[in-house]
Amino acid sequence: MAKVEITIPTTFTKNDPKPHTVYNITLRLPLRSFTVQKRYSDFVDLHSSLTSVCGQAPPSTLPSKSWFSSTLNNPTLTEDRRRGLESYLQTINTDSDARWRNNAVWRAFLNLPSSFASTSNQSSKADTLHSYISTNNDTSITDPVLWLDYHRDLKTHLHDARLQLTNRDQASTPQKQHEASAAAKSSLVKAGSVLSSLEDGLSAIQKSGGLGAGEMRRRKDLLSSARRDRDGLESLLSAMAQKSKLDSAVAQASTADKDALLSASTTNPTHQKPRGGGRVLGRETAETRELDNQGVVQLQKQKMADQDLDVEELRKIIQRQKELGTQIHEELEVQNEMLRMVEEDVDRVGGKIDVAKKRVAKIR
Repeated sequence: MAKVEITIPTTFTKNDPKPHTVYNITLRLPLRSFTVQKRYSDFVDLHSSLTSVCGQAPPSTLPSKSWFSSTLNNPTLTEDRRRGLESYLQTINTDSDARWRNNAVWRAFLNLPSSFASTSNQSSKADTLHSYISTNNDTSITDPVLWLDYHRDLKTHLHDARLQLTNRDQASTPQKQHEASAAAKSSLVKAGSVLSSLEDGLSAIQKSGGLGAGEMRRRKDLLSSARRDRDGLESLLSAMAQKSKLDSAVAQASTADKDALLSASTTNPTHQKPRGGGRVLGRETAETRELDNQGVVQLQKQKMADQDLDVEELRKIIQRQKELGTQIHEELEVQNEMLRMVEEDVDRVGGKIDVAKKRVAKIR
């Protein structure tokens, strides 16, 4: 069984350089799907090239070209040709002879990477293609099914970012904290890119009328929830980074003050008592050097007030994370209840089937 599922679900008309029909070829894997767009002449070139490379014609034939009617103004002919081209690709994709797929012509036609070839390790092949698609910025998501695939990827990136933030909070060394922060930031950047693509794709789907009003509202709610989650995680990452800087600054300042006081008391014991304004001078900073005692106290109060604001902001973010966790828990309970109801329905239907089988057996 082929690991890549190939279909041609839709077509559209393109007017550049002259009017012609374009076929959307969807390639779907367990982890990701993507679309390439080809016209009929591209299929003709593929058929000719495969025949030349393999020494004989492919195991399927192309739908014939009509000389008296065009697909531009004939929906029936367009649909017939779409089905024919879809069958052509699927036949080659599932044929037992792998030489039709293990060549540069086939890979170039479907925009597959050169390293994607048929080997005994099918999972490695899927991983290679998945890596290629993940870095392909031209992937279309105007297909409603592909849109859901990308939304699952978005949720995966957000989950990875949340996990890395938890690892950062539990890290015991600055190096591990930095690595976790970098990984969380990378996941958030990927999530932002996918989120923007999803928003653009949903707008295009809405304009084309591909989904009903209820489904459009549901998907907009999904994007809104994902946007809130991403913003909350970014704020949490920023607050954690700022808190680390403050803790580091306080630790350095405490160490410097302690060293200065110990140095002063050791080298000149007479300086232990404050002179003049009652202020013991240690290592001054640019902010405190020109201030008197009252100014230093005021500056310290301002620093403490700023830290209180940062702590309050962090508290709000943590509260939001708690609310998200509660919502996820409630949703899981609902899903579990639905699964339980499905199991009961399956058992009930199974019982009815058993009764029907017994009745059939009696009739026989």
